[in-house]
Amino acid sequence: MGGETVIAVAGLTVRYGAAVAVRGLDLEVRAGEVVGLIGPDGAGKSSTLRVIGGLQRPAAGAVTVLGRDAWRHRRALHRSLGYLAQRFALYGDLTVDENAEFFARLYGVPEWRSRRSRLLELVGLGGFRDRLADRLSGGMRQKLALACALLHGPRLLLLDEPTTGVDPVTRREFWRLLAELVADGLTLLAATPYLDEAERCTRVVLMHGGRVLADDTPAALRASLPGRVFEVAGSPRAALVAALAAVPGVLDVQPFAARFHVRCAVGVDAGDLRTALAAAGVTVAELRPTAAGLEDAFLHLIRSSEAA
Repeated sequence: MGGETVIAVAGLTVRYGAAVAVRGLDLEVRAGEVVGLIGPDGAGKSSTLRVIGGLQRPAAGAVTVLGRDAWRHRRALHRSLGYLAQRFALYGDLTVDENAEFFARLYGVPEWRSRRSRLLELVGLGGFRDRLADRLSGGMRQKLALACALLHGPRLLLLDEPTTGVDPVTRREFWRLLAELVADGLTLLAATPYLDEAERCTRVVLMHGGRVLADDTPAALRASLPGRVFEVAGSPRAALVAALAAVPGVLDVQPFAARFHVRCAVGVDAGDLRTALAAAGVTVAELRPTAAGLEDAFLHLIRSSEAA
């Protein structure tokens, strides 16, 4: 994208004692982008967000946010940043209105009452303003946290797995709200464990073991997966996996709910797979080519990294 650089990270290293959480990470985010940090637990996503948000000092590397050093100018930068943590960090014994008022006054937001009303209506909490935060559902709590993070009008919003534990309908609604905010000029950097949320990002950064394995659009990452993918269902499952893994040219067999995704080298076709399954006594319920998904691409990249 052609916007200004909002985040510039070069050689970031984060340590906790002898443990290294992030290793020489490079990252650039431009204005108007929605960048997703994806990876398993312990990949370094939260540590990266904390350093970018000025909440933690890096062990090494340069981190610039909105043209300023993220650590040395953290107090000034907090006026332009919004941060939404994975865990609910508001006050359960205050009402929705009172939580929003607290953060508005903390940031010195002018005309905060009208802004509070607009934001609470935007996130769907206009009818719950007198309810204690402790009595909100998980999804409503995160919507309140989002409203509080936006009260001071930040240019950049950092989200650390904000929809973990939230039901699928609320997750979709949450990302619809974020899309509206991005359309109004907000830049997002979000850590998420959900690949359907990664599909909503303009770029996806796959992290593993504190390093970046890939940084590209979701479409480009899917297209980068070598070979072709078949979706297979049948029984018994153990015999199905063993038979497919033994077929020459089969690169990977991964469970996807009740089915398996079988990645094959070019030249292996459905007939080859059916023949192997029949010889193993497997009853095939379904066998068809399918488009590679982000999960296929990520599993391939992570396994390749571990093998290397």
